[in-house]
Amino acid sequence: MGWDQQAREPLRSRLNWANAELNTAAAVCAAQLPVAAAVWWVGTFDDDGHGVTYSGFFAVGLLCMLVLGPPVLAVLGLLHTIVHTMPAATLARLATRRVRGPEWAWHLAFVGVLGTVWGLVVAALGGWSLSTTAALFVLLGALPAFAVRYVRRWRQIMGRDPGGCGLWFWSGLASFGLGTLVVGGGLIGLAVGLIEEYEPPKLSEVRLDGVWRGDHGAVLRLYGDGRAELKAVPYVADTDDWSADVTPCGGTGSWSPGKDHDSKRDTVVVSVDRCGDGVPWTLSGTAADPELFALFGDPDGGDVRVLERD
Repeated sequence: MGWDQQAREPLRSRLNWANAELNTAAAVCAAQLPVAAAVWWVGTFDDDGHGVTYSGFFAVGLLCMLVLGPPVLAVLGLLHTIVHTMPAATLARLATRRVRGPEWAWHLAFVGVLGTVWGLVVAALGGWSLSTTAALFVLLGALPAFAVRYVRRWRQIMGRDPGGCGLWFWSGLASFGLGTLVVGGGLIGLAVGLIEEYEPPKLSEVRLDGVWRGDHGAVLRLYGDGRAELKAVPYVADTDDWSADVTPCGGTGSWSPGKDHDSKRDTVVVSVDRCGDGVPWTLSGTAADPELFALFGDPDGGDVRVLERD
């Protein structure tokens, strides 16, 4: 759309959200969410799950996606469009009234600004990384912005809005195809060795004696002679009871190397008589930057506590 034509349009009509733009952007927003989830899942192949299997959650999640997936994705896509894509489009049109430059470039710029703002809000509420969350919102806003430009260019050339009857069907089909391609490619890459699955360090590779620290002031000091000193270290009286309360334990005890029979991973079993049974802390991280973690509660989604070496 040229500058003269923009100037002749009433401001209110230029700032309205056309139904075709809203519908197309929402469909693209919804379609990219499963693909983004597939990319995230493949990216976890080389991560340590800290003993959490999520098998129960996966089964429930798969069932929900099959039954409720399309309407849920449609709502999420529309919500994303209303709070991110179209407000950025409005700001872009306001900007072009005062500053030279293509409207689509301003649209992308404001997608970045609003994506950063929403990333800040979500990161603060969820306790996630600001840089990662903001980058995710910005990336998820880019493709819908191009979809809005596509609708406007179509309207400018053809004199009408593009047909929207099959838009959601084709966007869903494309989403399924791309998601399947990403997952299949990830599994093939894992099978042939292009993607390396996470391998925890061995006890022989890590110096265990020293100080290990965790959240809420937890400090575990291991000595070479098998002694252990604890300060506010998470502990349960009965490790076989999933419902047992996790409480901080302090005092002097002992530690010994062990092995988890299910995962076959090396562990450090820390015992303090007055706190209850010995708690196995599984070796994690890398040989250069080791960690110890303990999973309390249900293996399908329990409470993971991590200690990092000083």
